[in-house]
Amino acid sequence: MSGHGAPNLTVDASGLRVAVIAGSWHTEVMRGLITGAHETIVASGADHTLFRVAGAFELPLAAQAALAEGGFDAAVCLGVIIRGGTPHFEFVSNAVTDGLTRVQLDTGKPVGFGVLTTDTEQQALDRAGLEGSAESKGVEAAEASLHAAVLVRKIRAEGADMKLVPGSR
Repeated sequence: MSGHGAPNLTVDASGLRVAVIAGSWHTEVMRGLITGAHETIVASGADHTLFRVAGAFELPLAAQAALAEGGFDAAVCLGVIIRGGTPHFEFVSNAVTDGLTRVQLDTGKPVGFGVLTTDTEQQALDRAGLEGSAESKGVEAAEASLHAAVLVRKIRAEGADMKLVPGSR
């Protein structure tokens, strides 16, 4: 499984506001992803709000609104894209990945990537964090987003402190 050897990214994220943005397709898988993200964020001490979008393709716009305009410190984006018999899978997967990467870099705020791109629904269920699932990508996406938010805040604070030291850049 791809989760083998995953790091422990647990952090104290008290005071952070997190937007959890979730697609509406594949309700059972989404239930597991959302639950995992919710439990992880609550355990970290952060506050969060859940926003639902139609599908994975709408995640980047909602993340941009949350981070650039909504005052959130981080976003956790959750969705499911299952391969079909047409190139649609590649187009949507690439657009979502590129879009969320762009949002993260343009806003300077982390986006947790919890978008499952699988060949079958069973593979998605195996990663959803449901009872019997081997992995919880909702947990992993929330951990990554919270960890990055805390780290970026620390880097920026230390950078600001360095500007106060005489002779520093």
